[in-house]
Amino acid sequence: MIINDVCVLGGSGFVGVHVCNQLTARGYRVTVPTRDRERAKVDLITLPTVDVVTADIHDPEALRKVLRGCDVAINLVGVLHNGRGKASFQQAHVEVARKVVDACRRNGIRRLVHMSALNAGLGAPSKYLKSKGEAEDVIRQSGLDFTIFRPSVIFGREDRFLNLFAGLLAWFPIIPLGSPNARFKPVYVVDVATAFAESLTRLESFGRTYDLVGPKVYGLRELVKYVGELTGHRRPILPLGDGLSRLQASIMGLLPGKMLTVDNYLSMKLDSVSQQAFPFGISPTPLEAVASFWLANQTPRARYQTFRDRSHGNRTT
Repeated sequence: MIINDVCVLGGSGFVGVHVCNQLTARGYRVTVPTRDRERAKVDLITLPTVDVVTADIHDPEALRKVLRGCDVAINLVGVLHNGRGKASFQQAHVEVARKVVDACRRNGIRRLVHMSALNAGLGAPSKYLKSKGEAEDVIRQSGLDFTIFRPSVIFGREDRFLNLFAGLLAWFPIIPLGSPNARFKPVYVVDVATAFAESLTRLESFGRTYDLVGPKVYGLRELVKYVGELTGHRRPILPLGDGLSRLQASIMGLLPGKMLTVDNYLSMKLDSVSQQAFPFGISPTPLEAVASFWLANQTPRARYQTFRDRSHGNRTT
């Protein structure tokens, strides 16, 4: 199977930038559609074979035009919180999947790689996981040469998971922690991106669904404690019971930014773990092997040193 041109939907996001990086390293030409081209270019401009184009992927005709001439479509589009219109689970997960399948068919594209989530399914407890499961069904019934990836929570330098807790630990003297016993197998974003890029020409991956997880299981409380140790913000953690966990999620869901919602709380009812081996012979990266490279820079001592370095750099002779 010869592949030259790849379209990455959601390519300007956290995972998308890493996927594009892996694709360009393998010599593929990459198209990234976005509604805000100038903003997306900030993270992708250094990648030599990436073309960022202005397009609304929710518009079927615009999507068809973007995919014209491509050999593969990669769908990374997703939202963590249920919003309105195009930002809703139904539109971002299910309807985009349908439109991508239709655009692939109309353009004669056989290969489709799709991002789902661990525990996705119509019987899942949260709307997020249900919509991801519905999207999976759309992909499986497409008749295309698909591969579906279902990662656990993804961590990396720019994530909204470990960095979220790092921020909370820096600001609050005590951490009331909802769902403290929720279990995860966090997976490194570079490993996820590598799996996507590696799958493109792997015939054994056609029609397959892969769980993507890291090598170790963590409880949420354990993860928060570890982030506190790395950042130098060790805080007392107050584990909340089920009722208070839901109440906390309800309150936080009303705040700007929606750090946590009731739907997130419901998702954590299921352990985000799997015993499936990482595909394609990739060895998943332990969290401890890389997290310190960015979280340790958030310690009070490190921030003070950065301030001193900048002050010296600003001096005139």
